[in-house]
Amino acid sequence: MNSLFNSALKQSSAIRRDLDTFSQSPQTSSPALQGQIAASLSSLSRTVDDYSALSKKELIPEKQQKAFDRVKNFRDELGDYRAQFDRLRKEREDAQSATNRNELLGRRPHHAATPENPYAQSSLPQTTSAFAPSSGLSFGAGPADQSRESHALREQSFFSNTNNQLDDFLDRGRAVLSDLGQQREVLKGTQRRLYSVANTLGVSGDTIRKVERRARQDKWIFWGGVIVFFLFCWAVLHFLR
Repeated sequence: MNSLFNSALKQSSAIRRDLDTFSQSPQTSSPALQGQIAASLSSLSRTVDDYSALSKKELIPEKQQKAFDRVKNFRDELGDYRAQFDRLRKEREDAQSATNRNELLGRRPHHAATPENPYAQSSLPQTTSAFAPSSGLSFGAGPADQSRESHALREQSFFSNTNNQLDDFLDRGRAVLSDLGQQREVLKGTQRRLYSVANTLGVSGDTIRKVERRARQDKWIFWGGVIVFFLFCWAVLHFLR
């Protein structure tokens, strides 16, 4: 139980450091850091569950209550970490969406003269050309420009969704890798315990065999002493009578 408690403390400290790093620059943080935090949260949740299961088997009431308090504190910290992580991820997504929108608007043709409403009158001075009357309403960009803008917006949305899906895949891969590492440690611990039990059983068998052999020797000594005692008594009575 102490090893699980120490492991949970280390994982909690690591998550706190990663969240502090993430909070310093959520807009420019790498997806790898987010995947690491997500994997650490999953690992901490499993460690707390294992510690809670062991605490229920504690026989001493004082230690069991102390373990329950620790589990409650760990679960509260885990909830705070997840809430903070979700908030930082939302801030990053909002900042990324705003950046993508600004980049898209920056690439629009005639963006200085085209209002948000393409059917509104332009507030800039109109210029006459051979293809447009000098006294008319400005309808902003033409259909071709609007088609290019719509296509660029769909393309940017597609890339953004693809990046988010790749981040999710990376997070799941790191979580699976962390699970495999935890299972490897559990299997190693189980193997060590089995070796310890086997050695204990071997030592116990040798001890039992030695005790049985000594008991047989003591029994022969006892009965030999009984026979010698009766022979001595018979000799005394026979020769002194």
